[in-house]
Order: sequence, then C-alpha cells, then structure tokens
Amino acid sequence: MPSLIDIRRRVRSVKNTQQITKAMKMVSAAKLRKAQERALAARPYAVLLRQMLANVAQAAGQNPGEENKLLAVRPEKRVLVVVVTADSGLAGGFNANLIKMAQKFVDEHKGSELSFELIGRKGRDYFRRRTKSITGEYTDLYRKLKFEDAEKIADGIIGRFERAEIDAVYLFSNEFKSVMAPTLSMLRLLPIELPKAAATVDYIYEQKPEELLGSLLPRYIKLNIYRALLESVAAEHAARMTAMDAATSNASDVIDSLTLVMNRVRQASITREIIEIVSGAAALD
Repeated sequence: MPSLIDIRRRVRSVKNTQQITKAMKMVSAAKLRKAQERALAARPYAVLLRQMLANVAQAAGQNPGEENKLLAVRPEKRVLVVVVTADSGLAGGFNANLIKMAQKFVDEHKGSELSFELIGRKGRDYFRRRTKSITGEYTDLYRKLKFEDAEKIADGIIGRFERAEIDAVYLFSNEFKSVMAPTLSMLRLLPIELPKAAATVDYIYEQKPEELLGSLLPRYIKLNIYRALLESVAAEHAARMTAMDAATSNASDVIDSLTLVMNRVRQASITREIIEIVSGAAALD
C-alpha cells in the first residue's frame, strides 16, 4: 500500500490537472461562441449559392460541362484527398475519427494515384509518416481564419484539375452539429455535381448563362472549402470543451477515490500506533 505522503502528492497533482482542464474548458467555451456564429452565418449563403447554381445550370442547357473544365468527369486515376484537421489535440476523438475515415478512403483507393492537401497540423503529422505524395501543407490558419486562405487553397486545386493533373478531389472535414458531437463529412469537391433546381427562378441574364455558370463554379469551390474550415473550427472547440468537461469530472472521481484510500491508510496508521502503545503498556505491567 502506498504511503500517506505519496497519496497526498498524487491528490495535489490531480487537483492541479483539474484546474488546467477547467481553464481549458472555459477558454474553448468562449471561443466556441464566436466560431459557432461564423459557421452558422455561412450556411444560408451556401444554400442560396447552391440554389442559384442549380437555376443557372438549368438555364445553360443540357450539357453545360462542355465548356467548363470543372464539370468534366474523368476516370478517377489520380485523386486528390483534402483533409481538414486541427492544429492541436486534447479534443477527444475529433482528429482521430476524421483521420480514420480518410485512411479508410485511402485503403479503398489503393489502385489510384493519391495525393494529399493537408490542412491542420494533426492530419499533416499523420500522413507525413505514411506517404510522400503531399502536395500542400497548411497550418496556423485558424488563429485568424480569412476567406483569402480558403481562396488560395482552392485556386491551387482548381488549377491542377483544369490542367488534368488530377481527376477528382475529395474533401474530408468535421461539420459542426452540436456541442456534444461533430459530424464527419466527405464531399466530392471536383468534378462538381450540379444540383437540381427545386423551383425554377426566372433570372434576367446580362450575359450568357454558360458564362455566368463558369464564374460561379470556382466561387462554389472556394465557399465549400471556407465553410469546411469554419465548421471545423467550431466543431473543434465544441469537442475540446466536451473533452475537458469529461476530464474535469474524471479528475473529481479520482480525487474522491484517492481521498478514501488516504483516509484508510491514515486510519490504519493510527490503529497501528495505538496497538503499539497498548502493547508497550502491557509489557511494562
């Protein structure tokens, strides 16, 4: 059985850890509110852009992809995998679950030539040890996340697809669903699958619908990447807040358990001392 001093030292250590987890939970809760507002604010714009894209594609005719390279469907021999993870850990299974999903996709497409665009330090560290086909690494974007960051990433991907260097692009990210758990998301970014118009809107076109469609498609790609980044930031803070709350609760359970053991050790020590005193007194008599 450990000594009383060792148990007290361990209790102090767990209490210090509990203070850290409490502080991290509060920090994540404060950051979550702002990140959640940004993620939710981007959703209506994405929905409207998708509806507009569907209506313009319908007005462009039956084969809008003949003049636009972003709609060109080719055999998926060369596939680009874009993985959006966090720069830091201590967020439960936030990074591990997404990386596991991306790795499963990689295992299922071993016959294709795969390359990787990795956003976030956790995903980069994982795939850097397993592949040399990394064409892009992006870290420290989340501190001051801007649309220009997503635009820069999208421009590189669009350029490679238009030059037929890659045949398909898949985006893996965490989507913010609730504070309790994020939703894993896999989206085929390129070639773009045009949505079907739910209700036809009669636009007045100053230019040909085909030309307007050509200018909307790159923006659609950029918005999807920007949304993935925003959703990932919100989901990361929510996951870390939940994980730190669970860690704080677990620390309380450990402290209670150690306190019980400490009381037993102290009681055993007192009992032993009393027995020694009584035995010594009886020996004198």
